[in-house]
Amino acid sequence: MSEETRRVLRITGADRARFLNDLVTNDLKGLERGLVYAALLTPQGKYLFDFFLAADGESILLDVDAGRSDALVQRLTMYKLRADVGIADAELFVHRGVGEALEGALADPRHPSLGWRMYSQDAQDGDETDWDALRVAHCVPQTDIELIADGSFILECGFERLNGVDFRKGCYVGQEVTARMKHKTELRKGLATVNVDGTAPVGTELRCDGKAVGTLYTQSGGQGIAYLRFDRVKGDMQAGDATVTLREAG
Repeated sequence: MSEETRRVLRITGADRARFLNDLVTNDLKGLERGLVYAALLTPQGKYLFDFFLAADGESILLDVDAGRSDALVQRLTMYKLRADVGIADAELFVHRGVGEALEGALADPRHPSLGWRMYSQDAQDGDETDWDALRVAHCVPQTDIELIADGSFILECGFERLNGVDFRKGCYVGQEVTARMKHKTELRKGLATVNVDGTAPVGTELRCDGKAVGTLYTQSGGQGIAYLRFDRVKGDMQAGDATVTLREAG
């Protein structure tokens, strides 16, 4: 399917790889193997943008949510200074699917069930894949839904599990805060898949024993993605008229 909610940027110039590698959460050496999933954070370690990176000859393609793309270009331009880097619209469509991949497609690095992504100049008809169902089943957050600019922390959103952060690479923007969170004994807050009996609008507050314990986001097929204060979840939760329970691990 063609994904019209995405925009593809083309990053060019002799310094392109070093420039991006110094900014983003993942190691661009991974481009040798295929798609790289990464984020750009604030200096305080909070999420700003997430995107896919792909090598394309003498340039790097950057596949980002279209609604966040202008702000990303502005942020990259601010960091560029005198680096030999160009940032332009690639004028490409994003295609994705599951099952047999099209020629030139690259595996989605976040989870095998998310299939593949491909970039071309041609639009294509959509398919019948229920992407929300796949995201919920594997607790995969989405820009501007579970991933909140200047609010989310990527480790609470599962970026380590989704292959979106590398702890062995050098410094990047927000690295110090991310590393400190990594070395905590456990995260007290984060995204989790929950069972949902009923429905509630995205962003509905979750309550347990009268206390706020989190927020319910995307839902599909009786399950949902929730952001939770794990230490406060003692049993059934309520999101409006819906009853919500934490899904058992595994």
